[in-house]
Amino acid sequence: MQIEISGMIFRALYKKDSMSQAFVKENDEQWLHEVAPTLSALIVYLTRENNGVRVYEKKMTFGKDGEEVHLMSNGLSYAKDKEGKWYVV
Repeated sequence: MQIEISGMIFRALYKKDSMSQAFVKENDEQWLHEVAPTLSALIVYLTRENNGVRVYEKKMTFGKDGEEVHLMSNGLSYAKDKEGKWYVV
C-alpha cells in the first residue's frame, strides 16, 4: 500500500504475523553514517535531504579530539568518527 502525504510517497510495511505497521519514505535509502567519508559526498547527501536546496560548508574547525568539524549552511555541524563515519556534532 502506498500513501501520498505532502507530495511524498510512503509505503506501509506489514509484518506477516502481526498488525503492526511502519511508514518509510520511498527512495530514502541512505543514512548519514553510510555516506562516503568525503566532504563532497556529505554535501550531496545533505542537499538531497534538503529537498534539493544546496547545502554548503560555512566553516571548518577542529574538535577537542583533533577531528575536523564542518559547520554547514543547514545550521548543523558534522564530523567523522574514528571509523570515518559521519555524525552530527
